[in-house]
Amino acid sequence: MIKPDYPSVLLIYTGGTIGMIENPETGALEAFNFDQLQENVPELRRFNYRISSYQFTPPIDSSDMEPALWAKLVKIIQYNYDNFDGFVILHGTDTMAYTASALSFMLENLSKPVILTGSQLPIGVLRTDGKENLITSIEIAAAKHPDGTAVVPEVCIFFENLLLRGNRTTKINAENFNAFRSYNYPPLATAGIHIKYEYDRIRKAHPDVPMHPHFVFDTNVIILTIFPGIQENIVQGVLRTPGLKAVVLKTYGSGNAPQKPWFIRLLKEATERGIIIVNISQCPTGMVEMARYETGLHLLDAGVISGYDSTVESVLTKLMFLLGHGLTPQQVRNELSRPIAGEFTRPTL
Repeated sequence: MIKPDYPSVLLIYTGGTIGMIENPETGALEAFNFDQLQENVPELRRFNYRISSYQFTPPIDSSDMEPALWAKLVKIIQYNYDNFDGFVILHGTDTMAYTASALSFMLENLSKPVILTGSQLPIGVLRTDGKENLITSIEIAAAKHPDGTAVVPEVCIFFENLLLRGNRTTKINAENFNAFRSYNYPPLATAGIHIKYEYDRIRKAHPDVPMHPHFVFDTNVIILTIFPGIQENIVQGVLRTPGLKAVVLKTYGSGNAPQKPWFIRLLKEATERGIIIVNISQCPTGMVEMARYETGLHLLDAGVISGYDSTVESVLTKLMFLLGHGLTPQQVRNELSRPIAGEFTRPTL
């Protein structure tokens, strides 16, 4: 198939607020048909792009997003990969950071933009943030260097004028338009009068290496948040959950946790059974440094490994991804110690 010389973007509508319009008779919000996208967003006609769309039927509320649907997204992108310059996924905001993180691992050797966006107000509402998010996401998905390679060959989230690395992003606001934040990695681009790209922050693609899609996940993971007064029977019950393979342990500060003997013993017993325990901080900004304080050293001795400055969404989906490939616990631990999609910052020695 000969590609036209103008950019091409595939819009994938999964569901979410952005794809809603208000029924003028009932006032209820209803999903509109994205085949009529240009009628609802006439500004798109000003793009000299070939814009196609794919719509989930029925649309999925992002609260119902799950790994099988991530695999469906990967299959859609794989099937259309050679026919489009970039992809824009319209997605509900509640689980957008989980989907963006998962796709960053599932789309290995990605050399084209995959931009997730959405809105806090439906696209049919007068003050919607959806139109601006959609229009700018399409422009970013189509952006190329003079040599024809993509400007942003990454899975990203675009929201409220900021382009963020997908696996560094967390939803932080349910009320305002600036719904997402990337605390430990700066924006890849800022949209003002012009879109200003921060080229040194964007991952470099290898366009000669084919994109390799992955579809498997193992969801036998859990998040355990430490808090003052946490009880032994609770922690024991979590760590002895049948089938459990990995735990995301949310600790204090730079990776500190209680020094109670029972707590350290339960963690050590779990790691010796092959359960992988990854330590991330409850603080949104900063990095886990277990060797910094005695309370962190106890965790190291118990076999807990560092999640560095990863988000909970990133660690959780990376664990599911690695476990889904049938790796041994030691192989998973090895893969967790290196960033495979820019998901954490290597500590400076």
